[in-house]
Amino acid sequence: MTTELPVDIPVTPEGLTPEWLTVLLRTHGHDVEVTSVGHTPVGTGQMAGSFRLTPTYTQPNALPPTLIAKLATGPSEQRAFASGAFRNEVRFYRELAARFDVPVPACHAATISPSGREFVLLLDDLADARQGDQIVGCSPAQARSVALAAAGLHGPGWNDDSLVAAFPLPTDDDREVMDSVLEPMAAVYTDRFGPQARARAAVDWMVRHAADWLVAPTENAALIHGDLRIDNVLFGADGHVTVIDWQTITTGNPLRDIAFLLSTSLSTADRRTHERSIVADYHRALLEFGVTGYTSEHCWRDYVDNLIQAPMIVVFGAAAAQPTERGNAMFTTMLDRAAIAVDDLVPGGLSG
Repeated sequence: MTTELPVDIPVTPEGLTPEWLTVLLRTHGHDVEVTSVGHTPVGTGQMAGSFRLTPTYTQPNALPPTLIAKLATGPSEQRAFASGAFRNEVRFYRELAARFDVPVPACHAATISPSGREFVLLLDDLADARQGDQIVGCSPAQARSVALAAAGLHGPGWNDDSLVAAFPLPTDDDREVMDSVLEPMAAVYTDRFGPQARARAAVDWMVRHAADWLVAPTENAALIHGDLRIDNVLFGADGHVTVIDWQTITTGNPLRDIAFLLSTSLSTADRRTHERSIVADYHRALLEFGVTGYTSEHCWRDYVDNLIQAPMIVVFGAAAAQPTERGNAMFTTMLDRAAIAVDDLVPGGLSG
């Protein structure tokens, strides 16, 4: 697959001209010419923008009548900060998606600049599906469906040495970096958001424990989404789910994804009532993908041990994202829910 373009990669939807799209699609094996294109914003991405394209082709039915274009937006310094995430997502669609059973949109083209500051993905438009709303939250049935979809990511890559080689587990050097940024990033978050007492205690708890947690030995590793929450899921009318936004992939304990999903996307009442059964169903799905030697009790322990994923992603995500009114409300809601989950489940709670 050719990924080089003769012109700069756009950082605004206006740059997705018919001429530029024609070159992009042709370099990816599509024998088409785009003669016109419209675009409208979709979704609520925090690090990149997504737009629905309505191209006109000289060849009828050459490609779907609408596509989703995802591209790096915002100021150059913000795009530089997120360049690693942009590389991750392009790599996922180019090299990895076909290896797993997790449902994702089909990708028709993917390109990224050498610096990683600019990229474009052209994906299937799942217009009939509804994006989850992180602030409203989701139902237990929806959370269960997402957890089972995640098993299709984790199970096929369970303890796959090639994935760990491609996305190495954290080292002591990573721990030192984490130690150096935890307190400053937490201070930025608390100054910006002014969290209430319990949420502030969750940030402080994360600062005390995240560096040690990062390098704690893990018996099982898989490719993980890293930001598995319902804002990053499309729900079809038939209950089918599609997972999007693959910018934070890495390897690690797979229960990081499940702990983050349930602790931030369910109401506290629903989480308390349903989390054990959802984790149990997820564990059974792993076994169906061939995972062995992993008990349901071990799975539950991993779930509790990885609840720290939620406050960590909230604090770091708020720094990486372009500030918006909705984004601010989302991060606040997620941290509030996660703080209660930690207090409920982790030995010693937030004071530990």
